[in-house]
Amino acid sequence: MLEARYRTARALPLGRTEAPAGAGLLIRPAEAEARFSLRLRGPRTSAAGFPLDRPINTLSGDETRWIARLGPDEWLIGAPETDADILAAAVSTDLAGRTHALVDVSHRNVGIDVRGDAAAIAFNASCPLGPRRRRLPGGQRHPHAPRQGRDRADPSPRPGPDIPG
Repeated sequence: MLEARYRTARALPLGRTEAPAGAGLLIRPAEAEARFSLRLRGPRTSAAGFPLDRPINTLSGDETRWIARLGPDEWLIGAPETDADILAAAVSTDLAGRTHALVDVSHRNVGIDVRGDAAAIAFNASCPLGPRRRRLPGGQRHPHAPRQGRDRADPSPRPGPDIPG
């Protein structure tokens, strides 16, 4: 990927300051991260060490390397920004000979870390239907929960130091 090989320095739109938003809440820009959209048809158990056979609407990995299965043939993969080229090469190598699309979407979203005892309250404020109503039993998306809110954030919670997995 030519665009991945010659990366320029990233300037985050939110800056680098931490903002204590009150007792029990810290809101700050998340570190830059490499994110790739992977589309692949047909059975496959893994690519670059990431499981591809997990149920839809599940997240696997840890704080630094993760994969979310978004649909029957769609995944979102994340890793430290410094690993972008290595990750793209590893996925492409593992899927060589298979029809697939791997697109760097690192620039698409702005990440915001919300931490502390009041983080759930702040997170609920960004969800059009609230996290309890966005998912049905078994992790399925509620049919009336939009993938993106019109005037709100599109929350994608992931485990972190303060968030249980």
